[in-house]
Amino acid sequence: MTTGLGATVVRAGRRLLSSLPALFGVLVFTFLLMRVLPGDPAVFFASGPNAGKEEIELIRKQMGLDKSVPEQLVFYLSDIGHGNLGRSMMTGQPVLKDLRERLPASLELTFTALLIALIAAVPLGVIAALRPGSIVDHGVRLFCALGVCVPTFVSGLLLIYVFYYLLGLAPDPTGRIDVFTSLPPQRTGFLSIDFLLAGDFEGWWAACKQLILPAVSMALFVIAPLARITRASMLVSLGSDFVRTARSVGLSWRKVVVTYALRNAILPVITIAGIVFSTMLGANVLVEKVFSWPGVASYALDALLSSDYAPVQGFVLLMASLFVLVNLVVDVCYGIADPRVSIE
Repeated sequence: MTTGLGATVVRAGRRLLSSLPALFGVLVFTFLLMRVLPGDPAVFFASGPNAGKEEIELIRKQMGLDKSVPEQLVFYLSDIGHGNLGRSMMTGQPVLKDLRERLPASLELTFTALLIALIAAVPLGVIAALRPGSIVDHGVRLFCALGVCVPTFVSGLLLIYVFYYLLGLAPDPTGRIDVFTSLPPQRTGFLSIDFLLAGDFEGWWAACKQLILPAVSMALFVIAPLARITRASMLVSLGSDFVRTARSVGLSWRKVVVTYALRNAILPVITIAGIVFSTMLGANVLVEKVFSWPGVASYALDALLSSDYAPVQGFVLLMASLFVLVNLVVDVCYGIADPRVSIE
């Protein structure tokens, strides 16, 4: 058991090391891309185009823009090597601190949305596969098509209009918690967990109510690919020889579906779930803006609009690192679901 665990750790370490060149490429590409974008960030932060030349030059020097691009790249890579992602001109704080404060909000929203999507998508895919060509199957496929066609900000606005404006069931879509609720001691950064650890169930319910609508908005968009891949994988599994053999020996239909067919069909779903999670984490900026959610995606968008280089570069590096970690976790889950699959 220990040997197997050690081998898994070694293989995971190798995967992480093999991802370093890709991360380095992302760093360089993002750095160069930010430098070729139109606009001068020094002019923006110097109170507009009417600012004095000396003030603009001072800010340009503070941002390191007075040096050549190769020199800027060398200094930037050196700072990254020392764990320094730079300082945001918007907030005046180190980018690493800003990302550390905002990342739990994005992770809590994304994890919740993915959980809702999986709880809905897997049963829908299984039901559609058990009755291919039926009204249920066509209904599931229609629901998936609608989920893909409706953008997240549209579904978010519709949910706000119905559940907040018309029915009054949802709280104000103004962040993670309402202004009348005291924040718990920060331990994980996930408000729903921190409230539980503090024993504040009233605050936990307030945080959950704030979380439901934005999470559902994100989940509606990703249910479609998860349900479709579940349906396709279940159809393949149900037509396999081992399923026919299991049915021929007299096993119950429920055991055949859950134990044999679904376990084999879940492998592609794990892969898609990992990809969907990485995509959601970086692309949930519209949901964060609609619901005033203080996440890293909205932070990066604000920085991009103001030509604040350091936060955008830090955000891209964070997303690339998380994508590597998510892929590694997916590979490990693959090996748990099917021991025949190696992490290599």
